[in-house]
Amino acid sequence: MLLSRYERMIARRYLLPGRGEAFIFLVASISLIAVMLGVAALVIVMSVMNGFRAELFDKITGLNGHAVVQGYGGQLRDWREIVEQARKTPGVTSATPLIEQPLMASFQGRVEGVLVRGMNVPDIRANPTLNDNVLIGDLKQLAPGCECIAIGSRLAQSLGASPGSSVSLLSPQGLTSPFGTVPRIVSYRVAAIFEVGVYDYDKAFVVMPMQDAQTLLLMGDTVGMVEIDTNDPDKVGDILRPLAQQVAGAGQLTDWRTLNATLFEALAVDRLVTFTVLSILILVAVFNILSSLIMLVRAKTRDIAILRTMGATRAGLIKIFVTVGTVIGSLGIVAGLILGFILLYFRQGVLGFLGFVTGQQIWDPSMRYLTELPAKTDPVEVAGIALMALVFSFLATLYPAFKAASTDPVQVLRYE
Repeated sequence: MLLSRYERMIARRYLLPGRGEAFIFLVASISLIAVMLGVAALVIVMSVMNGFRAELFDKITGLNGHAVVQGYGGQLRDWREIVEQARKTPGVTSATPLIEQPLMASFQGRVEGVLVRGMNVPDIRANPTLNDNVLIGDLKQLAPGCECIAIGSRLAQSLGASPGSSVSLLSPQGLTSPFGTVPRIVSYRVAAIFEVGVYDYDKAFVVMPMQDAQTLLLMGDTVGMVEIDTNDPDKVGDILRPLAQQVAGAGQLTDWRTLNATLFEALAVDRLVTFTVLSILILVAVFNILSSLIMLVRAKTRDIAILRTMGATRAGLIKIFVTVGTVIGSLGIVAGLILGFILLYFRQGVLGFLGFVTGQQIWDPSMRYLTELPAKTDPVEVAGIALMALVFSFLATLYPAFKAASTDPVQVLRYE
């Protein structure tokens, strides 16, 4: 929409009203600030929710894979054959045998529930989720028969354990005696402490070599499951459909969508509801632009009538007021994007400040799963938010613009 020289001059004059029109300027400023806050809030919340989902997905699949083949009765006897079948399946990038079993851990009188995970030592050292998040110690100390384990940071804090501590694992699967089954209690030295960033994992996970886990749980040469990664987690069902048919007699194949269906569905619903609510916030902010333009038209009725008598066209007046409202909205959008990106960059500091002011823990890892507030900005989504706000701003200008264009100079100037 191109404006002539005089139309640009008038639009610029209406964007900066005179002294007697300070109230109109105040309302326009409030409109700009309201749009800025609405856009910033939408960018921040959607980026945080995208980051929350991405971080959860990366960390959950980093330890659990995109799918698992679980044996009936908790044991896979032909696991080597299943591993080979999985690795030959097109789209599968890795297949890892492992054991998972909930047990009890004790150290110096403290007892905690844990999830013991047995993995082949090369798989432990090649797992980036574990290897890149070691806080203290060294995973290289884990070896078959060394009776060493790696534990999560929250679990170490709860037990009061540190590298070198001797932690006892209690397994209900023990030797049978005349008095019943005697639980097995085996002590292991803590070789490393890791923090993957998911509270539940850091609170419960105990990683040990596969052979040690088989010995502890009296599983012989069997494993509990085979963990599978693919090259496209969103198409994991299509990729693993042939494998599911091949392993149907030995175990059940379950992908990440089923294992974490409740969590990710809740995130999707929350994301949709939040986007809708914050979009309404932007819409309410845009109504301020509408009201400020209506007041501007009423205040400038005489000026508009004079412009009409001087040859100004209806189309020209429409362009002037559409430009005024759109510029206010555009400035609010740009300011909102800048504010949103600044707050996202300093989000941890903002949380710390809010916690200091309120005296409360704003981000509780035990409730939020993750230890830090994540954020992942989607450029396409940001562009969509900006476009939506711009369209709302444009639509808000139409009524006042047409109202100004319909001004009858004869009626306005009759008694002048």
